[in-house]
Amino acid sequence: MAGPAPIYSLATEDHAHAEATAWARFSSARDAAEFCASWLAILCAQIGRPNGALLLLGPERDGAFRAAATWPDATRSMQHLVPAAEKALNERRGVLLPREAGAAPAREPGALVGYPIEVSGVLRGAVALDLPGSEHALQQAMRLVYWASAWLVDQFRQQDLREREARLGRLAIAADLVATAMQERRFAPSVLAVANELAARMACDRVSIGFEAAGAIQVQAISHTASFDPKTNLVRLIGEAMNEVLDLDTAILHPGGEGAELAAIAHAELARELRDVAVCSVPLLQDGQAVGVLTLERSSGEPFDAQALELGKTVGMLLGPILALKRENERGEWQRVREALAGSATALFGPHHPGLKLLAALGVLVLVFCSFATGEYRVTAKTVIEGEVQRAMVAPFDGYIAETRARAGDNVTKGQLLARLEERDLRLERTRLESEREQLLGKHRQALAALERASMAQVAAQIAQTDAQLSLIDYRLSRASLVAPFDGVVVSGDLNQMLGTPVEQGKILFQIAPLSAYRVILEVDERDIAHVRVGQAGELALSGIPDQGLRFSVKQLTPVSTAQDGRNYFRVEAQLEDASARLRPGMEGFGKIATGERRLVWIWTHPLVDWLRLWLWRWLP
Repeated sequence: MAGPAPIYSLATEDHAHAEATAWARFSSARDAAEFCASWLAILCAQIGRPNGALLLLGPERDGAFRAAATWPDATRSMQHLVPAAEKALNERRGVLLPREAGAAPAREPGALVGYPIEVSGVLRGAVALDLPGSEHALQQAMRLVYWASAWLVDQFRQQDLREREARLGRLAIAADLVATAMQERRFAPSVLAVANELAARMACDRVSIGFEAAGAIQVQAISHTASFDPKTNLVRLIGEAMNEVLDLDTAILHPGGEGAELAAIAHAELARELRDVAVCSVPLLQDGQAVGVLTLERSSGEPFDAQALELGKTVGMLLGPILALKRENERGEWQRVREALAGSATALFGPHHPGLKLLAALGVLVLVFCSFATGEYRVTAKTVIEGEVQRAMVAPFDGYIAETRARAGDNVTKGQLLARLEERDLRLERTRLESEREQLLGKHRQALAALERASMAQVAAQIAQTDAQLSLIDYRLSRASLVAPFDGVVVSGDLNQMLGTPVEQGKILFQIAPLSAYRVILEVDERDIAHVRVGQAGELALSGIPDQGLRFSVKQLTPVSTAQDGRNYFRVEAQLEDASARLRPGMEGFGKIATGERRLVWIWTHPLVDWLRLWLWRWLP
């Protein structure tokens, strides 16, 4: 006998109908919210209608994940599923939590299931379900969640692909605009070409470009307009809208979009007066600062969307430096100086930059102080130490170097042997002359015995000649050894590498200077020689002994200038007051001659003032 129809058959029909409806919505979802809601409904239908389900997606700008869909009712609170979703996000794996941990009453056996949605290593969300049933049923449900998550992963990947394609498209348009800007060499044609190209690419009725000048925007170009009057109402309205972007330092969409509330004044007036459907303004950036504004207008069609705004920002970021550089290169020198002075005056007297104002005040105080305070003016000059007396040891006759016992830098005492010339030839010559003299003496005796007066006179003359030659030989032998004439230091001369080489008579072999007497030679520039007088005191520092200052007094000024290294200088001689034992001839350094008291401002500025006077004298008629 047939019994009544089972009650579960009606529930089964409702379940099948709900799943079919969910599949229909899923296959024709119009937006992300409908896709997520239908996906969650299908998942719950396949699992077996859990007690509740929650889908979290994100992260948002603040890093949080928001509820994208709930089941079975969008208005029903699913707060008890949040711990399972948070644990799945933190551990990046599927998790099971007992119902007690989820703060929900335990009506029947089951648990809370959480599973993360991860795309290419990036967390995009999590799904949490309140599932009844045994452990085996929970495992089956976890597998279904794993397989179902592939739909979301695919959806996210398609979304990323669309966003990537949109970015590539924006970059392609921006690259074309950059190429358009680079084709023209001058600023005005470049700006107009960019405005025309952008109007064609973004289906705009008008594109305007303006640049900042003296704190306000000046409209530089309007698409499809070769010239325009800056005083017209059109240019005024566009300029006010651009100034609004400059003041707010953000991109503006009208109507709607980010910053719409702030843009309601100038952009709303622009749209109302010109009957525009949509207006979009973005700043032109250079080094992160807004230097201009790009304004796009449509009088028909669709308003600007988020992609159009992003394209505008990209164009503004890329074109800002290029157009600003072209504009900067076309400005004259006088205009640049004027703008620099205006900017400095604004920073100095405006409401901002307190640090600059403090520095300016300190500078004024320093200038006033230097205008009245005085100090010692000292003329600086390159300095060389020379010996007061410098003796040259020269070759006394043509000969060869036989021996040397000193070289440059050695300290010598009076009478010390420095070098010796070869004496062998001289001594042989002396022996020959002595033999010849003996022969002449024999002839003289023979003539005397024979009373030949003429022969006696002739031989006597030859003997006198031989004696003179012997005297010359003896003199040369006495000078063959070069000895120090006084205690001092060898300034120059090193014959160690010249032993056995010939030397000519008069060639300088050594130069010796005393250790106790020095003079200071200062090379004073011709621009400062007028301040130097005989008797003025000074101080010098040498490279060899920089830790010790040596005082001197000016003794003589040479009236003839010398040109060297592209400058003219006068030779000034000075006498050291207290010579140091560490001094050596040839040391170099810098000396400063005290010329008297002067005002500090004159000391620091007189080289520039003198140069300006000479330059004006040269060029003035």
